[in-house]
Amino acid sequence: MQKVVVNGVDGNFGKLVAEYIQEMIPKNKLIFTAPQADKLKKYADLGIQTAVVDFNSPDELVKAFAHVDKVLLISMPFVGKKRRQAHKNFVEACVKARVRQVIYTSVLSAGNPFNPSVENADHGYTESIIQNTDLDYIFLRNSLFAEAFISDYLRAVNNHENSIEKNMGNGRVWFISRRDAALSAACALSDDQLHRATLNINGLEPFTYTDFLKVGNEVTGNQISYVKKTDQELYDYFDKIGVPRNTDGDFSKSPIQATSEGMVTFGTSVREGYLDVPMSDFYQLTGKDPTTVKYMFEHKDEFLLGDRHSTEK
Repeated sequence: MQKVVVNGVDGNFGKLVAEYIQEMIPKNKLIFTAPQADKLKKYADLGIQTAVVDFNSPDELVKAFAHVDKVLLISMPFVGKKRRQAHKNFVEACVKARVRQVIYTSVLSAGNPFNPSVENADHGYTESIIQNTDLDYIFLRNSLFAEAFISDYLRAVNNHENSIEKNMGNGRVWFISRRDAALSAACALSDDQLHRATLNINGLEPFTYTDFLKVGNEVTGNQISYVKKTDQELYDYFDKIGVPRNTDGDFSKSPIQATSEGMVTFGTSVREGYLDVPMSDFYQLTGKDPTTVKYMFEHKDEFLLGDRHSTEK
């Protein structure tokens, strides 16, 4: 194996991949990138090759990816045209640099054109442009990260709220931990058997949002209830409490570090069954069972969402 590139090691997901991959691949085979040099110092001090890379600077990408075997693309933390352009820059750079294989963190049902999630269009677009090159690839279609919902649950508890409003209806989700999804990415980077593969990275069991709250309440001793809302009612609620509609908004006073557009349309996807996908490739890829929702609530301080904002130019 030649060099393996892990992009975005300054982010919540990327730093977990960076942690896991060091146990799987020799350090002299690794390249870690981030948009800012100061975020890379701790890895350089460990003897790992680093590169400052901004996905809006194609020449930087080609230079960083030259003579490498595999590259991980962690989907960018903004949505829409800006993300699609950044991903396009990445794919074109991989082709020019003659990268052998791309690993991309996608989302369940990304290939379904009727999936109403606003994020789905970006993921479907990215998968498509990769498939239309001669690049080898592994698509990791992740389920919803439980961390987002645990963080929201704790927000309600800390604000002394008795209920949480969602538009998920009685739809089911096979929640996965972000930690497990990052482990999947590290395993895919170290795997030499998978080629042009699409994998579902799912949790152990399906949950309606009522089921999810039941586990949280039993573990923590709280009594948070679920108030079902329509899409528009939920948009109105998020607007009222100052949650930005999209990733270009101001999050400085938002009580939730996610966009209302993303949350509402993911809720619609859940309600309409697009994320009720029982097939999972997690165990076959990692050799481990995924972390349970109960365990995550029992160790809730380890499973929080964190900020989700880009440091790209």
